Amino acid sequence: MPSFNFGDRGPSMVESEICIRERASAMLIHPDYEGRVTEDWFNSASWGNQARPVSSGGRGGAWFLQAGEDRLVLREYRRGGLMAKFARYAYAFTGEEHVRSFAEFRLLNKLVSQGLPVPCPVAAWYRKLSPIQYRAAIIIERLENTTPLADLISELDNGAWTSIGETIRRFHDAGVMHADLNCFNVLVRGNEYFLIDFDKSRLMTGSAPARWKEANLDRFSRSLVKVAGEDARAKAWSYFMNGYNRGMAT
Repeated sequence: MPSFNFGDRGPSMVESEICIRERASAMLIHPDYEGRVTEDWFNSASWGNQARPVSSGGRGGAWFLQAGEDRLVLREYRRGGLMAKFARYAYAFTGEEHVRSFAEFRLLNKLVSQGLPVPCPVAAWYRKLSPIQYRAAIIIERLENTTPLADLISELDNGAWTSIGETIRRFHDAGVMHADLNCFNVLVRGNEYFLIDFDKSRLMTGSAPARWKEANLDRFSRSLVKVAGEDARAKAWSYFMNGYNRGMAT
């Protein structure tokens, strides 16, 4: 288990976060985990056999953690595509307010406060590698007994697809633009549906054109085709859209 060794603690920025700084690193910690989280928590190797790699979807860099009675997920921010060959972990530092882990932590806090089905954030971390680069990671609470939608596409009935459409509509009505809405980032637990991985996602203003919603749905549709094929997508899509279109604004 990682050791608990705190640096200087800064003042709370809002009720739902505590900021701790030490040299080139900074962390945001949810008050429920105050006195527990340290920088070691963001190093999967420090967990030993209490960390297990997440195998479904993504670019790697995610682990299931067992922290006492709490089951968590650690995710590093990693680049994909061509940029991964040059700087897999490094991102341009343009100010702490733009650090990806901090932005996702704060967005999740807002969504939880609105009652949207997302995991609760535990802590966010970044370390400056140079004056212009940083690397980052986030820890969230694990959604127990869930399965990625990608593994269930052929098994869900029409009512389930209608409910998924209603769920996505709730997020859109709340102005949530999920940057990577795909069938790996929708988790299923019985009749419950959750969204995960809000990296680069944001809240849209009321004045923003509605095209972002259409683009979100198109991305989700392409994901279904990629994983299950056009026939499976076509079978589910009308029921999904029925649910989306009848969803009530929050």
